[in-house]
Amino acid sequence: PSQVVPNIIDLSRFSPATSPRDKEAGLHLVVARNLEAIYDNATALRCFAQVRAAYPTATLTVAGSGPLAAELQALASELGVADAVTFAGRLDRDAMANLYRQADVCLNPSLADNMPNSVLEALACGLPVISTNVGGVPYIVEDGRTAVLVPPDEAQEMAQAIVKLCSDPVLRSQLRDAGSRAVAPYAWDQVRPQWLALYHSVV
Repeated sequence: PSQVVPNIIDLSRFSPATSPRDKEAGLHLVVARNLEAIYDNATALRCFAQVRAAYPTATLTVAGSGPLAAELQALASELGVADAVTFAGRLDRDAMANLYRQADVCLNPSLADNMPNSVLEALACGLPVISTNVGGVPYIVEDGRTAVLVPPDEAQEMAQAIVKLCSDPVLRSQLRDAGSRAVAPYAWDQVRPQWLALYHSVV
């Protein structure tokens, strides 16, 4: 029989900020997926262009590398948001943890997924997540409780979810608290016994 052993998240590195973000800072969104078609960063850019109508000072950081870098940069220009989008490239783990702590919302626009570490890491940093409801994502987060789930390839629905989340401080707080608790089972001390049991079962 098959057995699922979850990914491991370093909760000593990926942890919430010790002080709240500056309220004067504009809305900061982050996407932490490689620049490949399956991760659909194009929908995140189209979504961001719509969000800018409600939050003109909003910014987006895309952390990842891949073959679609030039195409996505061109799309940002076409959408008129290039000045507000930072393509940060691939970041190391410490830099990613800092980026999550500097953001307000993490977007996961994937068309297909299994157990994305970026979603778990963002939750561990106390960052609300809006993700597509594809693949294994609905099995690691619960819509409306630990994250917000939207259909794939729907920029408008993702934008609406962002605006709703940003206008509802109670929901943001609930998602942060529930999300932080939801990642506890992915800590090494929780996953280690599962790996040991699996190894013992096949030896």
